[in-house]
Amino acid sequence: MKPVKFKMLSDTTLIPERCSGGAAGYDIYADQSGIVYDSGRTLLISTGWAMEMPDGYYAEIRPRSGLAVKHGIDTLAGVIDSDYRGEVRVLLINHGSKLFRVSAGDRIAQLIFRRHETPSIMLVSELGDSVRGVGGLGSTGK
Repeated sequence: MKPVKFKMLSDTTLIPERCSGGAAGYDIYADQSGIVYDSGRTLLISTGWAMEMPDGYYAEIRPRSGLAVKHGIDTLAGVIDSDYRGEVRVLLINHGSKLFRVSAGDRIAQLIFRRHETPSIMLVSELGDSVRGVGGLGSTGK
């Protein structure tokens, strides 16, 4: 994979980094301080950077397992397309029962790069048969 280019948008920006050799994700740091939000609320947090990925890749913003387990913090709307050049911001939701505070430099999510394909779309009048057929949610469980 070609390098992903990062542009710092503030003097306090921390660029994402892998915190262990086996980590799939790059930790994302907040670039804002003094943010507190209540249970059930969502919050859009600045990272202070923008990036340029090679064609054929996209990035996912995913939750950090420690924040999810300890505080009930999850991420929403986390797909970043390769042609986006604006600031990457992280949408967090507080599923926990307590106030959650975010300060500049806190690790708030992780960034995972993925390769993708974009197939053409074809409109048809019939679809082929499959074992599952039209069975919906829960149709394959016991």
